[in-house]
Amino acid sequence: MTKLIVMAGTEDRDLSKLAEYEAVGGYASLPKARALAPAAVIDELKASELRGRGGAFFPTGLKWSFVPKPDQNPNPHYLVINADESEPGSFKDNEILSRVPHRFIEGCLITAHAVEAKHVYIYIRGEYLEPYEILVAALEELKARPELLGGVTIVVHRGAGAYICGEETALLDSLEGKRGQPRTKPPFPAVAGLYASPTVVNNVETIATVPAILELGSAEYLKLGVENSRGTRLVSVSGHVENGANFEIEPGIQLRELIYGEQYGGGIPNGRTLKAVIPGGSSTVILTADEIDVGYDFDSLKTLNTAMGSAGVIALDDRVCMVQLGIRVSEFYEHESCGKCTPCREGTRWMTTILRKLEAGEASEGELDLLLSVCDRINGKCLCPLGDTAAMAVASYVDKFRAEFVAHLDGGCPHHDSPLEGVLAPIAQHAHHLGSAARLVHA
Repeated sequence: MTKLIVMAGTEDRDLSKLAEYEAVGGYASLPKARALAPAAVIDELKASELRGRGGAFFPTGLKWSFVPKPDQNPNPHYLVINADESEPGSFKDNEILSRVPHRFIEGCLITAHAVEAKHVYIYIRGEYLEPYEILVAALEELKARPELLGGVTIVVHRGAGAYICGEETALLDSLEGKRGQPRTKPPFPAVAGLYASPTVVNNVETIATVPAILELGSAEYLKLGVENSRGTRLVSVSGHVENGANFEIEPGIQLRELIYGEQYGGGIPNGRTLKAVIPGGSSTVILTADEIDVGYDFDSLKTLNTAMGSAGVIALDDRVCMVQLGIRVSEFYEHESCGKCTPCREGTRWMTTILRKLEAGEASEGELDLLLSVCDRINGKCLCPLGDTAAMAVASYVDKFRAEFVAHLDGGCPHHDSPLEGVLAPIAQHAHHLGSAARLVHA
């Protein structure tokens, strides 16, 4: 049974309440951290090998270490939390904010001490009304405990529902009241971020993990998971599985177990067979049913040219049409492109156009090659990963299921009962999430 880190104590307590969180040792890591010099806290995070949980998987302690000291840059230092969980297939941060808001806040306060910031901004997805209300209520409780806040100001800012604002520099522009679009880098946010001042931007799950590292110590934390994927991860399992839910797991578990294990996904409903798996949210390279005997960790998935991403595992059964899947994904990224980069703005539109022609049986085989060419002309040529990941995802559908795409050239789609309306419809509707009613299961 996985040792719970982020969701510890939620089995039998309502940790959205301050008293309940303190009853399980909450806020005990905060004074430990404040007793240390900021550099010592950063060293502890480096030693823990914690990597970012938002998708990029960058070493957290190293990221913090890039922030200049106040005597090197006198501007205010800022901590910005990316709670704009917008990746189709991922709904873990929603659950963290709803069920352990105080653990997340404690992580914010520890991080603020480490990077010497007195101002914290939490940029939360506008559609996340319930998590927003729970988080605000938790912060209201803290107002009566100024010794915990320690002079740090925490502001919760609601986004307007733009996928692009999950990219850290677009998020910063949005916070400043501008149109959310990626910035050119360098300079990086650590040096010139919010209001051109030193800024750390981290994901919700990353920050919610910090108190446990201070409590356990980096040496104990390193015992969890596998090399390059230490600790635990919250994984959102959805799609054609019996048990759609969030699961806190140790990286290294087999992807097959996440889908078929009784304490996880529970297998494919109605006696259907598995066709494919999206392993880390819609922006990751798809895997076939023959490729799921692989460890769910950074290095193992990298050998298959895919990634954990935002840890959104989407199972697709044998009825799913890969061309329809491509249309849904391409439409989503076309709609969410900020328009700043020509390859992304124009390329995603061309991807959608060609895929729709394929679906209608009106495309030639040359246009299938044109689709791959368009994907190639997007990938690696954009300011941010939105265009790249859209192109890589769709290209992987063609690469691994080319025969199915070719079958559409004569007479249109052979999958008349493709069940995407029940699984991936939220992508087309721009609702972004595939399991809003998911629950955490203690596995």
